[in-house]
Amino acid sequence: MESFITWFMNTIGQYISKELAVFLVSMVPLVEERGGLLLASMLGIPMWRGILFCVLGNIFPIPFILLFIKKIFHWMADHHMSKLVVKMEEKAAKNKPKIDKYGQLGLILFVGIPLPGTGAWTGALVASLFDMDLKRASLSILLGIFLAAVIMTVVSYGALGSLF
Repeated sequence: MESFITWFMNTIGQYISKELAVFLVSMVPLVEERGGLLLASMLGIPMWRGILFCVLGNIFPIPFILLFIKKIFHWMADHHMSKLVVKMEEKAAKNKPKIDKYGQLGLILFVGIPLPGTGAWTGALVASLFDMDLKRASLSILLGIFLAAVIMTVVSYGALGSLF
Protein backbone atom coordinates (compact mmCIF):
# COMPACT_ATOMS: atom_id res chain seq x y z
CA MET A 1 0.00 0.00 0.00
CA GLU A 2 2.86 2.38 0.80
CA SER A 3 4.32 1.95 -2.68
CA PHE A 4 0.95 2.82 -4.22
CA ILE A 5 0.66 5.94 -2.07
CA THR A 6 4.21 6.97 -2.96
CA TRP A 7 3.57 6.43 -6.67
CA PHE A 8 0.27 8.32 -6.48
CA MET A 9 1.77 11.31 -4.73
CA ASN A 10 4.77 11.45 -7.10
CA THR A 11 2.54 11.40 -10.18
CA ILE A 12 -1.07 12.54 -9.88
CA GLY A 13 -0.77 13.86 -6.34
CA GLN A 14 1.57 16.68 -7.23
CA TYR A 15 -1.08 18.28 -9.46
CA ILE A 16 -4.06 18.21 -7.10
CA SER A 17 -4.85 19.37 -3.58
CA LYS A 18 -3.95 17.16 -0.63
CA GLU A 19 -7.61 16.70 0.21
CA LEU A 20 -8.52 15.63 -3.33
CA ALA A 21 -5.59 13.19 -3.27
CA VAL A 22 -6.92 11.66 -0.05
CA PHE A 23 -10.45 11.50 -1.48
CA LEU A 24 -9.26 9.75 -4.65
CA VAL A 25 -7.00 7.28 -2.84
CA SER A 26 -9.92 6.36 -0.58
CA MET A 27 -11.94 5.42 -3.68
CA VAL A 28 -9.37 2.90 -4.97
CA PRO A 29 -10.30 -0.76 -4.41
CA LEU A 30 -8.16 -2.60 -1.83
CA VAL A 31 -6.48 0.66 -0.75
CA GLU A 32 -9.70 2.44 0.21
CA GLU A 33 -10.06 4.35 3.44
CA ARG A 34 -7.07 2.60 5.02
CA GLY A 35 -4.68 4.10 2.51
CA GLY A 36 -6.52 7.41 2.48
CA LEU A 37 -6.13 7.93 6.21
CA LEU A 38 -2.47 6.93 6.11
CA LEU A 39 -1.95 9.42 3.29
CA ALA A 40 -3.87 12.16 5.12
CA SER A 41 -1.66 11.66 8.15
CA MET A 42 1.52 11.63 6.02
CA LEU A 43 0.43 14.87 4.31
CA GLY A 44 -0.25 16.60 7.61
CA ILE A 45 -3.96 17.04 7.00
CA PRO A 46 -5.75 17.66 10.32
CA MET A 47 -7.36 14.49 11.65
CA TRP A 48 -11.04 15.46 11.32
CA ARG A 49 -10.50 16.84 7.83
CA GLY A 50 -8.65 13.67 6.84
CA ILE A 51 -11.46 11.50 8.20
CA LEU A 52 -14.08 13.52 6.30
CA PHE A 53 -12.34 13.21 2.91
CA CYS A 54 -11.54 9.53 3.45
CA VAL A 55 -15.06 8.57 4.46
CA LEU A 56 -16.57 10.52 1.56
CA GLY A 57 -14.10 8.98 -0.89
CA ASN A 58 -14.79 5.48 0.40
CA ILE A 59 -18.58 5.96 0.28
CA PHE A 60 -18.68 7.50 -3.21
CA PRO A 61 -18.31 4.30 -5.33
CA ILE A 62 -20.53 2.09 -3.16
CA PRO A 63 -23.95 2.97 -4.68
CA PHE A 64 -22.52 2.36 -8.17
CA ILE A 65 -21.23 -1.06 -7.12
CA LEU A 66 -24.47 -2.03 -5.41
CA LEU A 67 -26.63 -0.92 -8.33
CA PHE A 68 -24.54 -1.64 -11.42
CA ILE A 69 -21.87 -4.29 -10.76
CA LYS A 70 -23.90 -7.11 -12.31
CA LYS A 71 -24.38 -5.10 -15.50
CA ILE A 72 -20.72 -4.13 -15.51
CA PHE A 73 -19.68 -7.77 -15.07
CA HIS A 74 -21.99 -8.80 -17.92
CA TRP A 75 -20.46 -6.15 -20.17
CA MET A 76 -16.92 -7.18 -19.14
CA ALA A 77 -17.67 -10.84 -19.91
CA ASP A 78 -18.96 -9.84 -23.34
CA HIS A 79 -15.74 -7.90 -23.99
CA HIS A 80 -13.17 -10.62 -23.36
CA MET A 81 -12.69 -9.92 -19.66
CA SER A 82 -14.48 -12.99 -18.36
CA LYS A 83 -11.40 -14.27 -16.48
CA LEU A 84 -11.37 -11.08 -14.38
CA VAL A 85 -15.12 -11.35 -13.77
CA VAL A 86 -14.78 -14.98 -12.66
CA LYS A 87 -11.91 -14.05 -10.34
CA MET A 88 -13.94 -11.26 -8.72
CA GLU A 89 -17.04 -13.46 -8.42
CA GLU A 90 -14.92 -16.18 -6.77
CA LYS A 91 -13.55 -13.61 -4.32
CA ALA A 92 -17.09 -12.56 -3.45
CA ALA A 93 -18.22 -16.17 -3.08
CA LYS A 94 -15.24 -16.94 -0.84
CA ASN A 95 -16.18 -14.08 1.50
CA LYS A 96 -19.94 -14.68 1.54
CA PRO A 97 -19.88 -17.29 4.37
CA LYS A 98 -18.04 -14.81 6.62
CA ILE A 99 -20.84 -12.31 6.09
CA ASP A 100 -23.71 -14.84 6.17
CA LYS A 101 -22.61 -16.25 9.51
CA TYR A 102 -23.50 -13.02 11.33
CA GLY A 103 -25.94 -11.41 8.89
CA GLN A 104 -25.97 -7.62 8.86
CA LEU A 105 -23.40 -7.47 11.68
CA GLY A 106 -21.17 -9.72 9.57
CA LEU A 107 -21.20 -7.23 6.72
CA ILE A 108 -20.46 -4.34 9.11
CA LEU A 109 -17.48 -6.19 10.56
CA PHE A 110 -16.29 -7.39 7.15
CA VAL A 111 -16.21 -3.83 5.84
CA GLY A 112 -15.03 -2.24 9.08
CA ILE A 113 -12.15 -4.42 10.24
CA PRO A 114 -9.17 -3.46 8.08
CA LEU A 115 -7.77 -6.79 6.94
CA PRO A 116 -6.45 -7.68 3.48
CA GLY A 117 -9.29 -8.42 1.08
CA THR A 118 -11.97 -6.76 3.18
CA GLY A 119 -13.52 -3.32 2.85
CA ALA A 120 -16.39 -1.42 1.32
CA TRP A 121 -15.68 -2.47 -2.26
CA THR A 122 -15.65 -6.19 -1.50
CA GLY A 123 -18.58 -5.87 0.91
CA ALA A 124 -20.64 -4.09 -1.75
CA LEU A 125 -19.59 -6.68 -4.33
CA VAL A 126 -20.75 -9.53 -2.09
CA ALA A 127 -24.00 -7.72 -1.21
CA SER A 128 -24.80 -7.05 -4.86
CA LEU A 129 -23.84 -10.41 -6.34
CA PHE A 130 -25.82 -12.29 -3.70
CA ASP A 131 -28.87 -10.02 -3.86
CA MET A 132 -28.79 -8.73 -0.30
CA ASP A 133 -31.45 -6.17 0.56
CA LEU A 134 -30.18 -2.85 -0.82
CA LYS A 135 -31.15 -0.71 2.17
CA ARG A 136 -29.76 -3.12 4.76
CA ALA A 137 -26.57 -3.65 2.76
CA SER A 138 -26.10 0.10 2.32
CA LEU A 139 -26.55 0.76 6.02
CA SER A 140 -24.20 -2.09 6.96
CA ILE A 141 -21.51 -0.88 4.55
CA LEU A 142 -21.85 2.69 5.83
CA LEU A 143 -21.50 1.55 9.45
CA GLY A 144 -18.53 -0.58 8.43
CA ILE A 145 -16.89 2.44 6.78
CA PHE A 146 -17.35 4.40 10.02
CA LEU A 147 -15.86 1.52 12.04
CA ALA A 148 -12.87 1.36 9.68
CA ALA A 149 -12.46 5.14 10.03
CA VAL A 150 -12.23 4.81 13.81
CA ILE A 151 -9.73 1.95 13.66
CA MET A 152 -7.57 3.52 10.96
CA THR A 153 -7.63 6.95 12.62
CA VAL A 154 -6.16 5.36 15.73
CA VAL A 155 -3.49 3.68 13.59
CA SER A 156 -2.77 6.59 11.24
CA TYR A 157 -2.96 9.54 13.58
CA GLY A 158 -2.14 7.84 16.84
CA ALA A 159 -5.39 9.18 18.24
CA LEU A 160 -5.12 7.06 21.36
CA GLY A 161 -1.81 8.72 22.21
CA SER A 162 -3.31 12.18 21.82
CA LEU A 163 -6.15 11.33 24.22
CA PHE A 164 -3.80 10.62 27.13
